[in-house]
Amino acid sequence: MSQSAVSLLVLAGVVALFIWNKLPVELVAIGSALVLYFTGVIDLPQALSGFGDPTVVLIASLFVVSEGLESTGVTTWIGQALISRAGNNSRTLLVFIMVLAAALTAFINLNGAVAALLPMVVVVALRQGLSPSRLLMPLAFAGSAGSLLLLTGSPVNVVVSESASDAGVGGFGFAEFAIVGLPLVAGTVLLIAAFGGRLIPDRGSSSLPADLSSHAATLAAHYGLDQVTHLRVPSDSTLVDAPRADWDLQGYPSIEVATVLDGATSRPASHGQVRAGDRLTVVGDRAEAQRFAVDHGLIVEALLDATKVADVLVGRTTGVAEVVIPPRSRFVGETVRPGHVVAGGALVILAVHRRGRRQGDSATDLQAGDSVLMEGPWESLDAIVTDDGLLVVDRPDLLRRQAVPLGRGSGRAIAILMVMIVLLATNAVPAVVATLLAAGMMILSRVLTVTQAYRHIHWSTVLLIAGMIPLSVAIRTSGAGELVADVIVDGVRDYGPHALLLALFTVTVMFGQLISNTATALVMIPIAVSAAAQLDVSARPVLMCVCVASAASFLTPVATPANMMVMTPGGYRFGDYWRLGLVMVALFLTVAVGLVPAVWSFA
Repeated sequence: MSQSAVSLLVLAGVVALFIWNKLPVELVAIGSALVLYFTGVIDLPQALSGFGDPTVVLIASLFVVSEGLESTGVTTWIGQALISRAGNNSRTLLVFIMVLAAALTAFINLNGAVAALLPMVVVVALRQGLSPSRLLMPLAFAGSAGSLLLLTGSPVNVVVSESASDAGVGGFGFAEFAIVGLPLVAGTVLLIAAFGGRLIPDRGSSSLPADLSSHAATLAAHYGLDQVTHLRVPSDSTLVDAPRADWDLQGYPSIEVATVLDGATSRPASHGQVRAGDRLTVVGDRAEAQRFAVDHGLIVEALLDATKVADVLVGRTTGVAEVVIPPRSRFVGETVRPGHVVAGGALVILAVHRRGRRQGDSATDLQAGDSVLMEGPWESLDAIVTDDGLLVVDRPDLLRRQAVPLGRGSGRAIAILMVMIVLLATNAVPAVVATLLAAGMMILSRVLTVTQAYRHIHWSTVLLIAGMIPLSVAIRTSGAGELVADVIVDGVRDYGPHALLLALFTVTVMFGQLISNTATALVMIPIAVSAAAQLDVSARPVLMCVCVASAASFLTPVATPANMMVMTPGGYRFGDYWRLGLVMVALFLTVAVGLVPAVWSFA
């Protein structure tokens, strides 16, 4: 059997396994590279070429940069700022959401943008009395259009640009994609605003993402922290040098001293005795707290209601977490009280609930089922998620992303993004160097830890691309691409290069509804380049056509992860996508066949 036949059989098997969807896509991709190696179609360096390809490194680096923007609240801040300007007009809100999704996708990729905006969009929809289904499909579809605004918008853009360079016609510039991206975004917004009401189903959903934007206020009310008084200890206070165990609070039954913060560090005090300058957080009746302050010579710094308490509990550097003590936890039987310092002095217990009732200021022996509210630095709260002795109710990182716009490190993250954009736009260094430098700076500047960076690289995407590159190489070098291109060219030869674009667009869109758009592009690129050579036309318009077609994944929920993300909260069914999807595909077809050759000549 010829090498080209083997390559086509492997391609057919890969597509079938992708559609079957019972095996991880990255396993299928890497398996295809191994099959091609063992059958002699490619050698060992070619089989492993994907793991050293600059495209793979660039895409992994972009995931790190994206996480830096998301984890510091930059994405949340942009979303809240723009959506708040939409007012109460549902159509204006729809347009704002689509423009925002497209713009964010250009910088942090489609999946990241949709994941970041989805909870916010659901909350805004419910507050305005709209079904989330009216907004979530437009969110995903506008993001797909926005992926063609910049080189960083999609892995496909990177792959296509590198392939154009390899084909000898020059890669596409950082903002060159906007030539097709801007008309696609504008057309998407106009079409959905005009026809979306008739094409998008109005459905409810039984599964909606949690709204954590006001979660701190909810916790404050639930744990009885809706009245808080901040007191400072002056040098002449009667509490100076007095161990907390010796304090007599029997005359103040309506208050509790929740925390003692070191006056120098603003962290939970590690010393056993109160010192001058320390700050006390007192929970309960404010009049009684003021009497306590007068009796002990303390200075009242702030009187907080539930809303203000929430602002204090959740900030740029510190936050709260609610945990439940599971059965057989090592914490069962441990004696704690409000103000008790845990996790090596990093976290402080604010309150303990048992069977829905607050345990008060007295010492409590923890039992299975108790819920505990803890406060401390975000990095310390993130660490307790992996503690098998605790069950975290709501992940601290999700709370931080929704409730703390422009959190700690946001300025550095924005600055790093700007530097990366300048380097990419000016071609001062290769694209992979610019993104790798930005990813490294996210870690060196402590916007992210190494662990965070590893955890938020979408390894399935990275491995998928690394595994599919050898298949793409095999299709090109074995002659399989030329065989498929022969079939396509024979069918369109008499109709000119525009017919070639139409044929490539159609095949790419068909593949793209069933398998990853990145995998689709890697399969179609060598075929497209061979077809362009046979018709003696430039590969640039042909490759850009494939790029546009790869983004036109609108007909099924499995076409992109973003489509899947909005399916459950939007209450969509499998057959809901094609109605609006066909309109979108027609728009993308018009741009791919009409605009692309007008900008990038066939000559």
